[in-house]
Amino acid sequence: MHHVMFDIDGTLIQSFEFDEDIYACAVGAVVGFEIDRNWSSYKHVSDAGILNEIIETHGLDKEKETIQRKVKEIFVRDISNHINKQPTKEVPGAISFLNNLASLNNITISFATGGWYETAVLKLDSAGFNYSKELIASSNDHFKRTEIMAIAKAKHSKHNDVACTYFGDGIWDKEACEELGFNFVLVGSKIEHSQKITDYNSTNEAMAYIGL
Repeated sequence: MHHVMFDIDGTLIQSFEFDEDIYACAVGAVVGFEIDRNWSSYKHVSDAGILNEIIETHGLDKEKETIQRKVKEIFVRDISNHINKQPTKEVPGAISFLNNLASLNNITISFATGGWYETAVLKLDSAGFNYSKELIASSNDHFKRTEIMAIAKAKHSKHNDVACTYFGDGIWDKEACEELGFNFVLVGSKIEHSQKITDYNSTNEAMAYIGL
């Protein structure tokens, strides 16, 4: 048995650029200043983690719950408006690849995103993915990426010794996999990594990286 886990933005869906722009604007609109978009400079690269750090760094702790609620409301609203005008697109071959994996008896699948659950499902639905919402772990579950990934795995497997391969596109994905001991496969070219695919049309290569 092998567990395969997927990030969402930039990994399954071509959404990283518009997602980060809308997120930064939503946070800025609530806190009243432009935020640093160098995401790798934040300790926990997730929607919840970045916002928590901004709140703490700027001494906004007394307003924390209000800021979190308002940012999330604006972000979900603006993501919904964006994809209503411009539906999201899969990373080429992603839907077919996921469907093929789901048909295998020795594979379980989950999704671990640093984004909030509400926007994750909006984007997956818009792009036409067939998935189980129960298998998504997100910033709703935890602000720390490694915890999100551990929660995603636990949703489908109660055995910690089950091998796991994670498909992601960012340096934070790679670092989290190193910490957890997950096999990491890079999607795209944002960083350097020995195991990488341009998209999921490289089916044989992707399967080989999983060990199939």
